[in-house]
Amino acid sequence: MTIEQTISQAGRATDSAAPWTPSVVGEIAEVISNDCVNAEYRHLVVRCGAVSASAQPGQFFQLLCPHSDGAQPFLRRPMSLYGADPVRGEVEFLYKIAGAGTRGLATLGAGDSVDIMGPLGAGFTLDPSLRHIVAIGRGAGLATLAPLAKAAKANGTRVTAIFSARRPELVLSVDLFTGQGADVIAVTDSEGTSGPAHIERILRGLIAENRCQAFYTCGSSRLLRVQQRLAREFEIPGQVAMEQQMACGIGLCFCCVRDFNVGGEIVSRRVCWDGPVFDMMEALP
Repeated sequence: MTIEQTISQAGRATDSAAPWTPSVVGEIAEVISNDCVNAEYRHLVVRCGAVSASAQPGQFFQLLCPHSDGAQPFLRRPMSLYGADPVRGEVEFLYKIAGAGTRGLATLGAGDSVDIMGPLGAGFTLDPSLRHIVAIGRGAGLATLAPLAKAAKANGTRVTAIFSARRPELVLSVDLFTGQGADVIAVTDSEGTSGPAHIERILRGLIAENRCQAFYTCGSSRLLRVQQRLAREFEIPGQVAMEQQMACGIGLCFCCVRDFNVGGEIVSRRVCWDGPVFDMMEALP
């Protein structure tokens, strides 16, 4: 059995009579571009095979980072999907240089190779009946939410996106969302507009206008708590992409276990395997 088959079947019942098709691959991808987006983030685009390019919103990949400055990253780095194009055979990642692994990624240039493994995890789901959703993200969470814009448009769902950052120049993905017809509200710490109380006022206004049939969120525990409170009050469903340190990314090492409240019972789940997208109301910020 190949590593791809092992990953696809690990922890799940199998049917030997059913034909096997890969859901995860490890491959050497070609770097198309690796450009600075702003003072903190870089945008990596790679050419890949059909399985990788079929990644869905909310899924992630494990990237083997190059060595740099004498540092030798041993483990792969989990990277949220920023975009996937099955026609062009490409996947995109948005990352912040924060340690040895991402410093290594930053050394890659067009024509270089990078070892990627994915797509991994359970992504977002969009109910066909949803006419208007709200996406709320902060920091790297904006990268995780980005593929939702294209998926929502294909679903016939309008999006209002609330993007939070420390400063206006660090707000990401605005053009991506507006290009898909979404309404974008940017809030920042420097302008005093990113606090939970202000976000709650915005959300209550959207709910009153029937522009919030579901929440999609990532990147901020304090904003997650605001959404959970409103979800209970107005009976609005929601999904959250959880951020967690990972080692293997395929559910074997149990490095990324977090607690969730499921029907009043605290249960432990692996973020990489059971998520990273979960029912918003079950998440413990």
